[in-house]
Amino acid sequence: MSASTTAMSASATVADASATVADAAACSSRSFEVQLLAGRVEACAEQIEAVQARLSQLQLMDWRSPAGLAYRSKLRVQAVALAGAREKVLAAALALRRHSVHVAESALPAAGGY
Repeated sequence: MSASTTAMSASATVADASATVADAAACSSRSFEVQLLAGRVEACAEQIEAVQARLSQLQLMDWRSPAGLAYRSKLRVQAVALAGAREKVLAAALALRRHSVHVAESALPAAGGY
């Protein structure tokens, strides 16, 4: 090999390594951003839980009139709907957490890769 070919090969290897490091840093940053998003989604689930607790307090009030009983029944329906929504929000947060791991792993070189 000539000296110029060896120098070009070495500079290409350095450039490839720099690109790999930059790719890894970008993936790490994206993974962190996905984790932050998962945290925000989990915070939404906590807010839903707080609303559920307030609805439960309203349901425990002594409603004796027909209108009061109907209102209490509607609160119960809303509480069930909120419970389902909370479960879905928590599932979304879990999916985001898993995705952040995959994003971080995408920065790693493939085993036996070139």
